Amino acid sequence: MIQLQKETNAPRYESIFHEAMVNLAFTQNWCNDQVKQAVSVYDITNQQFNVLRILRGQHPDPSTINLLKSRMLDKMCDASRIVDRLVQKDLICKKTNAYDKRAVDILINEKGLALLKKMDKEMSLSAILSANLTHQEAEQLTSLLEKARGRA
Repeated sequence: MIQLQKETNAPRYESIFHEAMVNLAFTQNWCNDQVKQAVSVYDITNQQFNVLRILRGQHPDPSTINLLKSRMLDKMCDASRIVDRLVQKDLICKKTNAYDKRAVDILINEKGLALLKKMDKEMSLSAILSANLTHQEAEQLTSLLEKARGRA
């Protein structure tokens, strides 16, 4: 508790629930920074990494901007802009939908798949938390976070 107060320069919290909210937001930012450092080596952002992983999960089926938006972790980001940047980096491609000319199909290409395969071999997102938590603690954390969202 005192460590969080030091790191956030907060004198005190109005309740343990307030402290938990601040700690959750602080930890989420810390996790994002860890992922940012890991993926920056590959010249992509967290959001681009998220889109590539979603597209790999859809592969070989195409995706749409709306599907990407619904599955992205960061709901506030501009999925269209991220897709355009990934097209510029030649990691994905956009094609007009064969059945609906107004719709655009988004597909990860071989270069994008190869990049993710390389990243899978060279970095571990699990290591970010496994360095400080046991398997049982990670399970407990997951259960508590789901419960906090009313999902348990």
